[in-house]
Amino acid sequence: MKLHASGPSAANAVTGYGDDYVLVNGQRHEANLVLLPDRILPWEARSFDALTEADFLFLKNLAVEIVLLGTGKRQRFPRPQLTAPLAAARIGLEVMDLKAACRTFNILVAEERKVAVALLFQ
Repeated sequence: MKLHASGPSAANAVTGYGDDYVLVNGQRHEANLVLLPDRILPWEARSFDALTEADFLFLKNLAVEIVLLGTGKRQRFPRPQLTAPLAAARIGLEVMDLKAACRTFNILVAEERKVAVALLFQ
């Protein structure tokens, strides 16, 4: 599915996605990543089943208000022990499938929120 921004912006936007890729400003990405309004970071998380507390510590250090976790084709919730660093830092965590996370990211960026979306393709 292709998505189009309603107007020009310097912020990153998800312009398309599928089950195994995401387009950011028209550029295709097929590896797990963290997308922020101003940058794209590789995410060392290997897969949903292999998530570790270190993966969430990485997200905690991004200086955002909310983290969207896109868990692939379907919504899956990580164990609370893994997400504890975010809760301790009072950073909101919303878990959804990859496609919903992409759409929500675009909305929150348009609202100029401090948001990161962490995308898992596996």
